[in-house]
Amino acid sequence: MAVIRPFKALRPTKENAHLVASVPYDVINKEEAKELAKGNPLSYLHVTRSEIDLPDNVDVYSKDVYLKAKENLDKLIKDAPLILDDEPHFYLYRLIMNGRAQTGIAATFSVDDYDNDVILKHEKTRKVKEDDRTNHIITTNAQTGVVFLTYRGVKTVNELVEKTISSVQPEYDFTAPDGIQHTIWILPDDYNEMIVSEFAKISKLYIADGHHRAKSASRAREEKMKSNPIHKGDEEYNYFIAVIFPAEQLQILPYNRVVFDLNGLSKEEFLNAISEKFDVKPTNEKEPKKQKEFCMYLDHQWYHLKARDSVLASLSLEKSVGEKLDVSILQNFLLNPVLGIDDPRTNNRIDFIGGIRGTKELEKLVDNGKAAVAFSLYPVSLDDLMNISDAGEIMPPKSTWFEPKLRDGLLTHLI
Repeated sequence: MAVIRPFKALRPTKENAHLVASVPYDVINKEEAKELAKGNPLSYLHVTRSEIDLPDNVDVYSKDVYLKAKENLDKLIKDAPLILDDEPHFYLYRLIMNGRAQTGIAATFSVDDYDNDVILKHEKTRKVKEDDRTNHIITTNAQTGVVFLTYRGVKTVNELVEKTISSVQPEYDFTAPDGIQHTIWILPDDYNEMIVSEFAKISKLYIADGHHRAKSASRAREEKMKSNPIHKGDEEYNYFIAVIFPAEQLQILPYNRVVFDLNGLSKEEFLNAISEKFDVKPTNEKEPKKQKEFCMYLDHQWYHLKARDSVLASLSLEKSVGEKLDVSILQNFLLNPVLGIDDPRTNNRIDFIGGIRGTKELEKLVDNGKAAVAFSLYPVSLDDLMNISDAGEIMPPKSTWFEPKLRDGLLTHLI
């Protein structure tokens, strides 16, 4: 059963929370991080992307980067300041985007639950990215990035959340430059026992976003155990910070695709080739309205693609949940056989565009010649994600885009 614990958060003062809070480290590159942190010495990017404060030619995975992160965290604790709560708490974290709200519980979760698949995964992790955050955690002795979890909502927990929102003053409440409103409350300690008890009845939690952060917390725990001769199992490094949201409140956006060339085909040859597996018609629509359908942008024209009956018949024989997803259909019946995109994880002829950027970004990339063709997909559902996790399968790469994102720096877990 799932273990959830209150914790002592390291967090900024109310006055400076909006200055400290930063976008997640892994949604921007070094240049973007440097630009976002410019003129703001309190930005948490100085901790999560500390290479921005080192020479441009520094290896972003070098020891110097992690030591700089530690130095910057210590400096931020003094300057922001960041204050460690006296007692462990649960916290509520609400995000509002375009009038749509989702509220989760910020807590620490068991690394054992992650290792033993009580907390289920749906993505593969890359060792280089694991190494990066593991070194960051061990050097700073802090988990600075928050994992995004979900679960099938529980009525009693939802009621406690709503009661807190309506009766307790928030610790932080601000709107970030991207228009997302971030609000955090301390959950009354009287509710702690019930929260722990309710989650103890839950057999499965799911990682929505933050697979590398969770895996790195597990690897950091291994290293901490080795260096601790009196390891007991209750040390802070045995737990990792996450915010867990009821699945019914979440929205998954599509993860669209652009391909840089037509694999040597002319426009006519390409359209003829894909017509073998898809019904292809010009359209004014830019986003598909249901599963098993796609929108494609090619040479200033949108097309509607619908998987033919032969494709659907082959899917009915497929036992794998993941192979029936739209991202797999596009990959297996178009991108690979027609455009030669064999492995989308490693092929440098394809790129992935988060749904938050909209179809205008797809049009721009094709119209300016950076891409030859773009594909707009129907979003994966939470049920799909959970069913794949339950089956022990892995999602195809770049299948889900969760928005809005949690901000780093508002709640940090020291280990």
